[in-house]
Amino acid sequence: MATTAQHTNVQQLRRAYEAFAAHDMATLSALIADDTVWHILGHSHLAGDKKGKEAVFAFFGKLMDESGGTFRLEVHDILANDGHSVGLVTEFAEKDGKKWRSNAVHVSHADSEGRTKEFWAFQEDQAAADAFWG
Repeated sequence: MATTAQHTNVQQLRRAYEAFAAHDMATLSALIADDTVWHILGHSHLAGDKKGKEAVFAFFGKLMDESGGTFRLEVHDILANDGHSVGLVTEFAEKDGKKWRSNAVHVSHADSEGRTKEFWAFQEDQAAADAFWG
């Protein structure tokens, strides 16, 4: 079977996940548009639209603060075309002695420079995610 090159948007999302895992905020910052909008679904205090890079990084900080730095992603696959990127991931965290694991789908759209312009996170069990994050 022949190997084909990965789509540019697959490469960009993979770089973003790797930068997040390595706490490489400089690389992550370069991959996110200044006017990005992140849609975090649900009813916890973390839910809502995060508008702008500063709000997104504040959200990342809350995830890490509330989980004692344990929040992490395991990437299963990345699918992309010219318009969208989809990350199939499992999210993990610990908080107040409880462990959380959730399969999730991350959908993102890139701007003309390949930076994430819009992002959605869909949880396997939104009620369980809301209960864990409070």
